[in-house]
Amino acid sequence: MTHHRCALVAALSGLCALSCLGASPSSLAPEQQAWLSAARRFERAGWIYLHTEGEPRERGFQHGYLLAPEIAEGLRATRVTWEYHSAMEWPWLVRRATAMFVPKIDAENLAELDGIAEGARAAGVQVSRDEIIAYNGIIELSDYWWPAELKKIKDQPVPEGRQSCSSFIATGRWTKDGNVVLGHNTMQGYEDVLPRIIEDIVPAHGHRILWQTSPGWIHSGTDFFITDAGLVGSETTIGEFDGFDTNGVPEFVRMRRATQDAGSMDEWCAGMKRGNNGGYANAWLLGDVNTKEIARLELGLKYVGYEKKCDGYFIGSNVAEDPKILRFETDSKETDIRASSIARRVRWKQLMKQYAGQIDLARAERFEADHFDTWRGKVQPGGRTLCGHFDLDPDPAGSWPGVPYGCSGTVDAKVVDAALAQRMAFAARWGSACGTPFRAHRFLEAHPQFDWMTGLLKDRPREPWTTFHAGE
Repeated sequence: MTHHRCALVAALSGLCALSCLGASPSSLAPEQQAWLSAARRFERAGWIYLHTEGEPRERGFQHGYLLAPEIAEGLRATRVTWEYHSAMEWPWLVRRATAMFVPKIDAENLAELDGIAEGARAAGVQVSRDEIIAYNGIIELSDYWWPAELKKIKDQPVPEGRQSCSSFIATGRWTKDGNVVLGHNTMQGYEDVLPRIIEDIVPAHGHRILWQTSPGWIHSGTDFFITDAGLVGSETTIGEFDGFDTNGVPEFVRMRRATQDAGSMDEWCAGMKRGNNGGYANAWLLGDVNTKEIARLELGLKYVGYEKKCDGYFIGSNVAEDPKILRFETDSKETDIRASSIARRVRWKQLMKQYAGQIDLARAERFEADHFDTWRGKVQPGGRTLCGHFDLDPDPAGSWPGVPYGCSGTVDAKVVDAALAQRMAFAARWGSACGTPFRAHRFLEAHPQFDWMTGLLKDRPREPWTTFHAGE
């Protein structure tokens, strides 16, 4: 058996689930089989690891084919959630997203999106490129574009901008080895598509990427990444944000281009600012493990905050630090500790001060799993803790999700230091950052007001920390 034939068998070994979709590897064209010979997927500790490489259409086909069952489920969850919250049909959104986004997508990203749709169809999932585009842009569509549209219909203010994710980055005298340490966890609605893909991307042109993403996306979305340029990064959304430019470049396009193309933090930030549409407005925490520098890019629509340092830290908890973004582009009250974003901001500062000079991977893991509620003044998992558990909290901790026992919270944790980043690796934990399992049926039995989520919620058992490397 030739090397390429062995690689193809390995690439297809995880595809048992595709049989129910009507997939048949033998029906693929020789060109498509050759593309798949360079790709592979496997599962570990709740995560799905995916390796793709080559030209954009090839990478897209590999991604779409090998993750077809997960893409089908992600599209289903996104469609149901969109239609429930907006009362507008999914095809209506797809048409508008296509008209707004396609002219702004560069040729390479468009080819990869085409490839994802082609690969998924080859595996038995009936999906168009336009659906994949709307799916990639769902965060900026549902949380930024749609609120502006809804204002026109309701003629009254509409809450905008989710508040989710907890992240920090530190370097210099603040870390144990004097180099960069980064930690991040994703807080989201449990009914949404879950970001359990670790993808290793080797593009024909640009930098190699190892990041967390969702099935069928060309960007990260949770935005935890490493590149072979020595860059590491994460983000937390800017809460209570108001602003969107329909003539700008989609955030998912800018994020992918910046991460693949940039050789420095300055180049990365320039790529994100180019054509900024205000969608998915974030505070980006960046590090360069070669120079030991860290940076924070707060990218609003009208205002931008950018700061670099070789000694210190930056934190992210969904409240803007730049005064102009805070005052002119958000409705946040930065001293209201009842809000999740402010309570977590206070907690981050406490931890940074307490462990200055001791921050390493082990500390980072504990930070992301922290349950101290600074508003209540005690350890109590809930919506105000760095490891978020809105689903356990009877008190809405701010505007998102804005209801008692909101079905949202932390679904992962990732940490990286310079030693791991230089080997293109990071440590990750699937499920709650603290390891607390989530049982979908128990939640729905206890909180029948969320019964519309039946069939969408997935169990997340306790999983261990594990390390992923590029090239596995």
